Amino acid sequence: MSNSMVYEGYAARIEFSSEDECFIGHIAGIKDVVGFHGETVSELKTAFEEAVNDYLETCHAVGKTPQKPYSGKLMLRIRPEIHAAVATAAELSGQSINQWASEALNREASL
Repeated sequence: MSNSMVYEGYAARIEFSSEDECFIGHIAGIKDVVGFHGETVSELKTAFEEAVNDYLETCHAVGKTPQKPYSGKLMLRIRPEIHAAVATAAELSGQSINQWASEALNREASL
């Protein structure tokens, strides 16, 4: 089983609590603490979707802009020789470094 799920662009980190005998999740990538739980995967999925919807509705009700989990911009510091290898691989594939890296990261991090 994957230890994450995604809904409306928000990802959740999932753990199993043997003490409580249920799955426990928290929305990842935002400063607000939003948690949920369920005894089955189906209950957990429903609880996650409700938690995201509640978070968005609460932000709207209090006039707060909901925090987006990620902006889509990623800054990396890598060794120059890795940068050169990436630039070469991107050029050979006919892509920009951004396009090439986006595809490579997507392949490795597919949820």
